Amino acid sequence: MSINPSKMLSVKVQAMEESATIRMAQKSRDLASKGVNVISLSLGEPDFDTPEFIKEAAHQALKKGNTKYTPVPGTLDLRKAICDKFKTENNLHFEPSQIVVSNGAKQSIANICLATLDEGDEAIVLAPYWVSYVEIVKFSGGIPVVVSAGIEDDFKVKASQIKEAITEKTKLLIFSSPCNPTGSVYTHDELAEIAEVVAENGNILVVSDEIYEYINFTGKHASIGAFDSMRTLTATVNGFSKGFSMTGWRLGYMGGPQWLADACNKVQGQITSGAASFSQEAAAVALRSERTEALAMRDTFLTRRDLVISKLKEIPGFKVNQPQGAFYLFPDVSHYFGTSNGNVTIHNADDFAEAMLTEAHVGTVSGSAFGNDQCIRLSYAAADEDLIEAVSRIKNCLEKFSHI
Repeated sequence: MSINPSKMLSVKVQAMEESATIRMAQKSRDLASKGVNVISLSLGEPDFDTPEFIKEAAHQALKKGNTKYTPVPGTLDLRKAICDKFKTENNLHFEPSQIVVSNGAKQSIANICLATLDEGDEAIVLAPYWVSYVEIVKFSGGIPVVVSAGIEDDFKVKASQIKEAITEKTKLLIFSSPCNPTGSVYTHDELAEIAEVVAENGNILVVSDEIYEYINFTGKHASIGAFDSMRTLTATVNGFSKGFSMTGWRLGYMGGPQWLADACNKVQGQITSGAASFSQEAAAVALRSERTEALAMRDTFLTRRDLVISKLKEIPGFKVNQPQGAFYLFPDVSHYFGTSNGNVTIHNADDFAEAMLTEAHVGTVSGSAFGNDQCIRLSYAAADEDLIEAVSRIKNCLEKFSHI
C-alpha cells in the first residue's frame, strides 16, 4: 500500500506553480543532454565568475576554521558592512539589528511575506514581476493584487494605478527596480510619486527588491526607502548574486524597521537559521571592496543589450523597448500568435517559448510567468557570439511561420 500524494500534500503546495525560469532551464538542459546544440537564454545568472578576491576570502575563512553556526540574522561584521553599504550607496540608515542576512534575496522576500501576511491580506505586486513574488504571497496566505504596465510605458506602473488598487486589506507593495524580467528602472521622480501614495496611506509596507542595483545603465540607482516619508515603511532587499556574480553562494539580505527585522529573524530561525559562515565572511570583503568588477560587468551588459536589441529589431513583428538595467529583454511577440509552421502552432507566449526551444533550439521564458502573456524574457548574460546565433535562429525559425 502506498501513500496517495493528493491527500498527503498540502493544498498550498498543490496550488503552487513551478518556477518557469527553472523549468525552462531544465528543459534546455534535457534537450542538450540528447546531443542538441541548445543556446539557453532562460536563467537570470551572470556569465561571469565570482571575482578572485572574494573566492580567496572564502578560502581563507575556511582555512582558519570559520565553519561554525552564525547568529540567525548573520554575523555582526557582515551586518555592519551592509549598514555601511546602505548608508554610502543608498542613503539608507540602519543599525545592525535591523539587518537580516538570508540564503538569498528570495528567502528575504519569503521571510517578509511569512512575517506579515495573514489569510486574506492583500499584497500589490507590480507587473511584470519576478516569477516568485506571486507564489510566495499566496503560500504565505496573502492575496496577490497584480497591477500591470505594458511595453508602451516601459513596463513601469504609475502611482495612480497603485492608488486605485489599494484597499483596507492592502498590507504590502512588492516590486523590483531594476526589474526582472523587463530591465525597467524606476526613476527618482517616479519613486517619489509612489512614495507619496504609500505614505498617504501609512499602513502599507513596501518591499523594494534591489538585487540588480549594480546593473543599472542610468548612472544613478534610486531607493524608495531613502525618501523621508518611507524610511519606516520600506523593507529594502538586496544580495550578492547579480552585482558580485555570486549566484551559487546563496546570500541575500534585507534592511527594514526593527519590528520587521525581529519578525524575520524569528521566521528564519525556525526554518533555516543563519547562512553559511565562510560565505558571509567573503561577502563582507566584497562589500568593503571597490566596485571595479561590478562596473565592468555592467558595461559589458550594456554593450550586449544594444547588440541584442539591434538584432531583435530585424525580426518582423517584434516590439522591443530599451531597458535601463538588469540583463534581460522582454519583447512583445504577440504578432506571432495564431501562426504555424505546419508542425507547431503558436497560440500564446507559452507556445512561443516552447516553439523557440523545440524548433530553434533557443531557451527563453514565457512572459505569462511574469504576469504578461504578450512577451517572452530573453537573458543576454551570454557571450556575444551565442547571443547573435540565438537571435539568428529565432529569426530564421519565425520565417517559416505564417498566420492561419
